Amino acid sequence: MKIEPAVPSQFDRLVAIWESSVRATHHFLQESDIAALRPLLLNAYLPNLNVVIARDETGDIHGFLGVNENRIEMLFVDDASRGKGVGTLLLRHAIEHFGANEVDVNEQNPQGVGFYRHRGFEQVGRSERDGQGNAFPLLHMRLSVS
Repeated sequence: MKIEPAVPSQFDRLVAIWESSVRATHHFLQESDIAALRPLLLNAYLPNLNVVIARDETGDIHGFLGVNENRIEMLFVDDASRGKGVGTLLLRHAIEHFGANEVDVNEQNPQGVGFYRHRGFEQVGRSERDGQGNAFPLLHMRLSVS
């Protein structure tokens, strides 16, 4: 698996990966929530973040990561590729190459919370609402330095 910068022509594939991942892990989201987030991801978030992809030797993209300064803004792995080390590879890249040490995770996504906790992140805060103002609580996590 190779990590490389994403290019805009790949954004449609990244949105498909996002949707696959969200449907597998974000059971609290309604269809209307997913439909509302899809254009934001494509037109606002991906173009404005430092985005890298995890691509296999055949060129297939299995996951992606979006970082802004020291914060992981998104890390999604295609549902068919979950549990195969893609997320860990992307997270390690974020930490080693971007100095990422912060992430917000939906509290209602226990798999995501567990993923970051298992890799050394600790909860340092909580918000009742997500970045869009929806009642989806966020856990603010930071990589432990101990």
